[in-house]
Amino acid sequence: MQLLDVLKDIDYRLIAGDPEKEIASVEYDSRKVSEGSLFVCVIGFNSDGHSFAMGAINNGASAIVVDSARSVYPDEELKAIASRYGISVVETADTHKYLADLSANFYGHPEKKLSVFGITGTKGKTTTAFMLREILEQSGRKTGLIGTVCNIIAGEKIHSEHTTPESKDLYDMMDSQIKYGSEDLVMEVSSQGLKLDRVRGITYRTAAFTNLYEDHIAPNEHPDMEDYLSCKLKIFDSCGTGLLNLDCSAADRVLSYCGDRVRLLTYAIEHDADFVARNLRPERRGHVTGTVFELDSVYYKGEIFVALPGKFNVYNALCAICSAYEEGIDIEDVKRALANISVPGRMQPIENSFGVNILVDYAHNAAALESALDTLREYTEGRLITVFGCGGNRSVSRRFEMGEVSGKMSDYTVITSDNPRKEEPDAIIANIITGISKTDGKYEVEPDRSKAIRLAINMAESGDTVIIAGKGHEDYQIFADRTIHFDDCQQAREAVIERESSV
Repeated sequence: MQLLDVLKDIDYRLIAGDPEKEIASVEYDSRKVSEGSLFVCVIGFNSDGHSFAMGAINNGASAIVVDSARSVYPDEELKAIASRYGISVVETADTHKYLADLSANFYGHPEKKLSVFGITGTKGKTTTAFMLREILEQSGRKTGLIGTVCNIIAGEKIHSEHTTPESKDLYDMMDSQIKYGSEDLVMEVSSQGLKLDRVRGITYRTAAFTNLYEDHIAPNEHPDMEDYLSCKLKIFDSCGTGLLNLDCSAADRVLSYCGDRVRLLTYAIEHDADFVARNLRPERRGHVTGTVFELDSVYYKGEIFVALPGKFNVYNALCAICSAYEEGIDIEDVKRALANISVPGRMQPIENSFGVNILVDYAHNAAALESALDTLREYTEGRLITVFGCGGNRSVSRRFEMGEVSGKMSDYTVITSDNPRKEEPDAIIANIITGISKTDGKYEVEPDRSKAIRLAINMAESGDTVIIAGKGHEDYQIFADRTIHFDDCQQAREAVIERESSV
């Protein structure tokens, strides 16, 4: 593709070189530049892409895009570099913003060929995205997924670096989806993805707002809750239908923001809405811990079983059901999908033959752990046994808080390591003990996480629940001098096999 075509409909200034230069790829990471690449100098929080421009040129870039706000490379210097290396140099007002436009042009606007379903909110994005993808797949539609746990592109799972990838990577994934023959893509849309124009140019068939809690308030994220909410609301600027949890704290702001501009479908448990869940009750089906509720809607009136526990997962199911309704999907496909849903590291069940409810969950702060334990108490006939640790080089107060929560709400706690990073595991554990010691909760310490998981599973009896909390979908453990492969689900399954084979 020629540079002119990649720049179509973008305001730019040609500083030097041939505008018809051939472009083989669009890159913002100089390490990925190869012969014929267009390198976009993105100014980020921690680094400035202009610092890597010469590296990109040496790697074979045929053109570079610079930012008009750059503090280096005046025009004359860029003209000299262009002449010396035979490259073209273009300037735009905001390279981060226009990276999306450049990528969209280069990949032939895949966003216009896909049905994209966006989900934003503080909690529930991952589970809702997996639910909706499962529903779409159940109805016979090839569907990709982009999110926190992983990306599923062209039928393959790919490691996820960010909840919402950088725009170039996102457009690359959408292009792969189309080549795979897919027409649908479910996306978790983070506040940062919206704030930093990573999803620029995308129109959503449905855009969902799950909830809002205090989170992501930090120098490199959002200065305050108002900025956090304002960024999330941007998802409704380009959507066909909006979906809103009417029970969430930001519901009035969303209703006001959307006004008459966006058609909204609402769902709730506590309020009257278009889709309402009533008479929730816990239910175990085999090794699956789930929830039954009665759906009251124009779509369907009747019982639905969700193969995940807790009220919060009913909200997630309602959100996915709203999208299914908009797509005209048969309710039987919806019911089958939700009855068999499994989300990596989100209340993920571990099958066993000894009658113990074993779950792996990502709960890694006090509020999440409290919610998980409160939910699981309803499903537990015997003891509630919790395995958890806390990450190093992270909030120390979190350790006290999680220790206190587990001590109050668990019948037994096995304190272990999480990702100690550059801290001593024993020091982190000592902080957790400080918190749990404020309670009457029984506990023991096993710093080796693998042994801790086996300890909890081997002590559990029929009717007990074991929750392995903190790491969820993560498949690694970070120490000061190394990072190793470590998967809580894999460890739990191995512990189950060992116990079953010893009988």
